[in-house]
Amino acid sequence: MKAVVYREYGSPDVLHMEDVDVPQPKRGEVLIKVHASTATAGDANLRGFTRVPDKLSGWLVRLVFGLFRPRRPILGTEVAGEIVSLGKGVTDFQVGDAVFGIDSMKLGGYAEYVCRAAKGGLYKKPTEASYEQAAALPFGAGTALYFVKDLLGVQPGQKVLVVGASGCVGHYIVQLASAFGAEVTGVCSARNVELVRSFGARHVLDYTKEDCTQPQHGTYDIIFDVVPSQPSFAEYQKVLNPDGRYAAVAGGFKEIFQSLFNRRIVAGTPKESKENMKQLYDLFDAGTIKPFIDETYPLSETKEAHRYTDSGHKRGNVVITVSEGL
Repeated sequence: MKAVVYREYGSPDVLHMEDVDVPQPKRGEVLIKVHASTATAGDANLRGFTRVPDKLSGWLVRLVFGLFRPRRPILGTEVAGEIVSLGKGVTDFQVGDAVFGIDSMKLGGYAEYVCRAAKGGLYKKPTEASYEQAAALPFGAGTALYFVKDLLGVQPGQKVLVVGASGCVGHYIVQLASAFGAEVTGVCSARNVELVRSFGARHVLDYTKEDCTQPQHGTYDIIFDVVPSQPSFAEYQKVLNPDGRYAAVAGGFKEIFQSLFNRRIVAGTPKESKENMKQLYDLFDAGTIKPFIDETYPLSETKEAHRYTDSGHKRGNVVITVSEGL
């Protein structure tokens, strides 16, 4: 089969197409014919470690995925496709099922076929979703729901600030917080102001002209910071209400450590949840959330997809089409 692989860390130029063997599903796994994957910041970080929150986070990730060279040469955390074969013991799916899911450890989505655990982060695709839309759901929407519902419990009437409101995770946070009844202010660049309004933000600040850490623009009950290497909690305290909380959505080990000693700081890594994914399925079918797909690239242009992701100008999701993208 065709797959985009990388044998060393570096710029998008390390990505290239190779012929590799079709994987065979082990017990408890399914073999998926991949229709779509994505170029997330997570994939880009694993490739080049260019936007990790801090050096400690970067080196700890390398210990897992390969200190000097990649242990898993095929990237692609998110996938959507069709099951073509079942491993022994699989009862939750059938051959022909359209599925989507995420596996941030095994990866493998940048290929014609991938094996995924039947009981680990794999779900039946929403009926009304295209494969491209389904591939763009698990990471961004899953992270957003984890922070908005599980960690912060956003309530109607709360004033919420979303920094990085046009990005992969941020645009879902805007949609979900608005759907939960919050008064949402989004922060983005000038070219994305109307886009962020379309996601449900009541107010939008252009960060090139307005400093969202200054109280003249308002104060908030919850701040979702989805942009790494931006102002810290100390600077955002000026615009937090007395009982307000700061969510370091893009934070690293520094913010996780701080959250252990300061209840106003919330950080963490989203946990795989069937309940949350079922809720996302229902929210999509109801039209409450919708993935914004900024650009779509064929598998043969994965290098360009990563180059665009690295640019820092990506809005929403960048999708890689596989079955028709060779």
